[in-house]
Amino acid sequence: MIKNQESQVAEPLFATHPKGVVVLFGEVLADVFPDRSVLGGAPFNVARHLQAFGLLPLLITRVGDDQLGRELVATMTRLGMTVEGVQQDPLHPTGQVIVHIEEGSHRFEIPPDQAYDFIDVNDASKVALSAAPELIYFGSLAQRQEVSFNALNHILQTVKSRRILDINLREPWYTTQRIQQSLSHAEIVKMNEDELDVIAGLLHIAGNNAYEQAAAMIKQFSLQQLLVTCGAQGAWQLDADGEKLFQQGENASLVDTVGAGDGFTAVFITGTLRGWPSAVTLSRANAFAAALCGVRGAIPDDPEFYDSFLKAWGESVV
Repeated sequence: MIKNQESQVAEPLFATHPKGVVVLFGEVLADVFPDRSVLGGAPFNVARHLQAFGLLPLLITRVGDDQLGRELVATMTRLGMTVEGVQQDPLHPTGQVIVHIEEGSHRFEIPPDQAYDFIDVNDASKVALSAAPELIYFGSLAQRQEVSFNALNHILQTVKSRRILDINLREPWYTTQRIQQSLSHAEIVKMNEDELDVIAGLLHIAGNNAYEQAAAMIKQFSLQQLLVTCGAQGAWQLDADGEKLFQQGENASLVDTVGAGDGFTAVFITGTLRGWPSAVTLSRANAFAAALCGVRGAIPDDPEFYDSFLKAWGESVV
């Protein structure tokens, strides 16, 4: 793992702040847009938002011994994020994704064999155990290669905490078996409406509509909650008791939708750990995701972007 002066304070920080520690496992990469490149990857995006929201994210990932990897570490350090979980790979490059913008939406082109595919199980497990997190976040993309898949599974088997699975289906980097295994480890699952349709088909989940499919998925995998984002139409959630909540979409200026789902997830995690009512959490997650659609890329360049949200949440939450 990468060591520097800042990373040495990671363990005391987590030890003295038992609340709000979130382990995030998976990819970090550069989103390469037609006009520029920005750091991204769902776990990194969620971690950066959580840091801005006052939680303690511990990102477990792997970067190459290259300029992009050094840029990531420098950026995390500048933002006050611990780099204790960032491993350095001498053979494989830091990840990249080519983002194709098409009529307001986007399409991803993801090369194989990048550093985040080779997360070392021993280093990852050691840092995750020492953090004693309240919650573990994991996705589907970083499980495409056996090395990182095994590292994640070891963490999920040894670290006892709540788990949230953030589905990110990226062709051709997923299999039915990996999806089933991921769902079996999760308590909370977030996906978009298209992913729900795809997964229901792959797993032969019965239901005449999305809500019935969601209910069947919750029962089959003993989930606590299933969250479904629907783009401009909003989002909804269903829990194990059958309670359904729907949040209507918000009007927002559209630059691109990259990272909107990650912003949604970060606010949902924040609300879950802070004990916000479910309807409040869903509303705030949806509003934050809509606001992110008004900036280029998944992470706002200006840290003041977060101020209005933090102020509003602080005024209304005891």
